[in-house]
Amino acid sequence: MSLPKDVDVATALPEELRRLVTELLAEVARLRAENAALREEIARLKGHKGRPKIKPSGMERAAPERTLRTKTKRSKRGTTAKRGVHEERVLAISAPPGSRFKGYEDIVVQDLRLEARVIRYRRQRWLTPDGRTLVAPLPAGVDGHVGPELKRFVLLQHHQGQVTAERITAFLASLGVAISKRQVVRLLTAGSAALIAEAQAVLRAGLETAPWITVDDTGARHQAKSGVTTQLGDDRFTVFATSFSKSRRNFLEILRAGHDDYVLNAAAFAYMAEHSLAGPVIDQLARHPSQHFADRPAWQAHLEVLGLTQLEVTPDPVKIATEGALWGSIRYHGLLDHTVIVSDDAGQFRIGTHALCWVHAERLVHQLIPFNDRQRLAVDLVRQLIWWFYADLKAYRRDPSRQRRGQLRTRFDRIFRRRTGFVTLDRLLARLHARKAELLRVLDRPEIPLHTNGSENDIRCHVTKRKVSGGTWSQAGRDARDACLGLMKTCQKQGLTFFDYLGARLGVPDAPLIPPLPDLVRARAAT
Repeated sequence: MSLPKDVDVATALPEELRRLVTELLAEVARLRAENAALREEIARLKGHKGRPKIKPSGMERAAPERTLRTKTKRSKRGTTAKRGVHEERVLAISAPPGSRFKGYEDIVVQDLRLEARVIRYRRQRWLTPDGRTLVAPLPAGVDGHVGPELKRFVLLQHHQGQVTAERITAFLASLGVAISKRQVVRLLTAGSAALIAEAQAVLRAGLETAPWITVDDTGARHQAKSGVTTQLGDDRFTVFATSFSKSRRNFLEILRAGHDDYVLNAAAFAYMAEHSLAGPVIDQLARHPSQHFADRPAWQAHLEVLGLTQLEVTPDPVKIATEGALWGSIRYHGLLDHTVIVSDDAGQFRIGTHALCWVHAERLVHQLIPFNDRQRLAVDLVRQLIWWFYADLKAYRRDPSRQRRGQLRTRFDRIFRRRTGFVTLDRLLARLHARKAELLRVLDRPEIPLHTNGSENDIRCHVTKRKVSGGTWSQAGRDARDACLGLMKTCQKQGLTFFDYLGARLGVPDAPLIPPLPDLVRARAAT
C-alpha cells in the first residue's frame, strides 16, 4: 500500500496503519466464521454429529432483563436518614488567626465492633427456715456459660453465612472467646429444640392454609450415606426435610407435618382405588372396626392381623394401603385442603391435585438432539409454539376468562397432537399431551404458578450448605440444619431479618419482638 505524494508520511502513517489493522482483523474474523461453517458442513456430510447448537430455554429467565434508563445521581441524604446515629464526635482543627467559624461538615460513617465480653453473675443465695436453698435465676437467654449474643452469632454464621464449625471456632478464638469446636457444635444442635418445633409449626400452618405449594428435592449426605432433602413451600414459607428415602411414602410422611397416626377414611380409600388396590382388600380394610392407628407399629400390626403382609401380588397391597392411610391422616388433620402441588413431574410428588412445571416440560423438548435440518426446524418450531402458549398462559393468570380458557385448551391440543416426522419429538409431544390436565391446571386455578422456580431458588441454600459443610452425623444436627435453613427462608419471605428473628427467640436484650412465624404465615393467607 502506498500513500499519496503530497501527504506527510510522519502524520498519515499511523492513521493508515490503524485503518489497515482494523480491516485485517475484520477479514480474519470473517474467514474464521467461514472456516467453522465449512468444517460443520464437512462433518455433516461425513455423517458426524457436528457441533450442537444449544440455545437458552427462554421459558423463564433467572433474573429480569435490565431496562435501559438514564443514570441518576443518588442522594446521600436519603440513605443517611434511614440509619440511626449511635454516637456523635466533634473533630476540631487548628485554624490560623483571623479565621471565621463556618459550622460543621457532617459525614456519617458505619462501623462494627466485635469483642469478647465476660460477665460474672453474682447470684444471691438464701437459706430458708425450712432448709431450702434459693438461688437467683440467670437472665433470659443465658444457658450455661454462653450468652444469647454468642449463640446468635454462631447460628447466624453457620446457617446464613455458610461458615463451618471449625472456622467459627477459630474466629471466636481470635476475638478472645474461650470455646471449643465441640461447644460450637453443641450450640448448633442441642440448643435448637425450640427452633425445630417452630419449623414444624410453620409446616402445619402452611399446609393448612396454602392454595398451592411447589416442591423439589436434592441430594444430601447424612451419616456418610447418600440421602435426599425435600423442599416444599409457597410465597409465605419454606420447609426442608432430609431422609434416606425418595419414595412417595416418605413424601406423604413429610406432609403429615409431625403427626404420627394412620387413618382409614374416605380420602384413604379413594387413594387406594385410584392406585389400583384390589377391591376385596379395600373392602377388608373398610369393614374392620379399627380405622385409626396411633403410630407405625400399630398400623403394621393391623396389616399383619388382616394377612395383607402375606400377599404377593402387584401392586403391593402393603405399600398402597400404607400410602392411602398416610393420605387419610393428612386429610384427617385438615392439611392440603384444595391445595395444588406443583412439581417437576417426579413420581413421588404426584399426589392429590397435581400440576406440572412448564419449564421442566419445555426442557424435555429443548434437550432433544436433532440429526438433520428438517428435525432441527421441527424442534425449533415446537419450542416457539410452546413459548407463545406459555406467554398466553401468563396473560390468562392476570386476567382469566371462560372464553379464553376454552381457546387455550383447544390450542393446547393443536400443539401437542401435531406430527412433525421426527419420531422422538412426536412421542414426546404425545406423552406431554397425556398430561394435559396437569399442565393446564392453571386454567381452573389461576392463582398457582406455572413453574417451580421458587423451590429451586429456595433449595440452593441447602446445596451450598452441602458443598461447604458436607453432611451431618447426628439426627439432632440434621434436624437443626433443616429447621434453621427453612426458618431463614421463611423470615426472608415474611420481610424479616434472620438476625432479628434469632435475637427474639434466643432472648437477646433489646431485640425486636417478632410474633410466631406460624401466625404470620396464617395471617398472610387471610389477606
